[in-house]
Amino acid sequence: MRIYSAIQPTGCITIGNYIGAVKNWIALQDENECLFSIANQHALTVRQDPQEFRARTMSFFAQFLACGLDPEKSILYVQSNVPEHSELQWILSCMTYIGELDRMTQFKDKSRKNEDNINAGLLTYPVLMAADILLYRADLVPVGKDQKQHLELTRDIAIRFNNRFGDTFVVPEPYIPKQGAKITSLQKPTDKMSKSDPDQNATVSIIDPRDAILRKFKRAVTDCDNAIRFDAENKPGVSNLLSIYSAFSGESIEEAEKRFEGKGYGDFKMAVGETVADALAPIQEKYETYLADKAELERIMKEGADKARYIARRTLQKVKKKIGFVAD
Repeated sequence: MRIYSAIQPTGCITIGNYIGAVKNWIALQDENECLFSIANQHALTVRQDPQEFRARTMSFFAQFLACGLDPEKSILYVQSNVPEHSELQWILSCMTYIGELDRMTQFKDKSRKNEDNINAGLLTYPVLMAADILLYRADLVPVGKDQKQHLELTRDIAIRFNNRFGDTFVVPEPYIPKQGAKITSLQKPTDKMSKSDPDQNATVSIIDPRDAILRKFKRAVTDCDNAIRFDAENKPGVSNLLSIYSAFSGESIEEAEKRFEGKGYGDFKMAVGETVADALAPIQEKYETYLADKAELERIMKEGADKARYIARRTLQKVKKKIGFVAD
């Protein structure tokens, strides 16, 4: 199966991103044809400082490699290095209706949060996402619940194009992991852990120093019950910590509940923090190695973009022929 997924280089790669996305990508790359992208064009819907933006893109790419995404097994690249994404977006925009984009939940949410910057990119973001996926004729797309609506639109656009111009695009299916798909904020456990959360104590980055990780877990919100059991509705904070512990320790939720039975929240939170810090230590060591060798990082990045462009170019040429563009 061909699988496509991407992540924006905003904020930091959190343990939520790692558990819900990157960790699953690592497992998928062994038995599938995978493409993983740094979606830096999507990130432009929010104002970016150019120097920081460039550095963060490099950092995210190094984190990809450090986590275990293998350029020999998968195609790893930066979205803006493959211009076919933007070119296909325009074509697909002409086959997408304003009403479809206007009712996207994420557009409404982001417009409320960015009232001083409601740009056209916020509205057309899903069309670029459709171009990302359809360029590579992906069979599966790992998505979180917040992106399911965008993938449905991608499917609608693909079907509409195929019906009008003949079989061109693969209609992708969602791939949603059963466990660890949603890790929530350490401070507001009813909210998703977000890369761009302004509260530093709410998120844990995969490159946070050990002392910062322990401090954040020590301050994590729980409840006044004192029982360590999984109950997402009534005990969201404790349930979130159990999910995190399970993901990094390899134990099931049930095994974790038994391990911490009768323990206090202080000991529990410290154990979760130490488990996470221990698991991230080798990733952080590899990350520093990759980041220190900029030339090698850029070589891998270019090699990945060349591989991605080979596939993207073939799809785009087919699209151009179908819609009646003259040959270039």
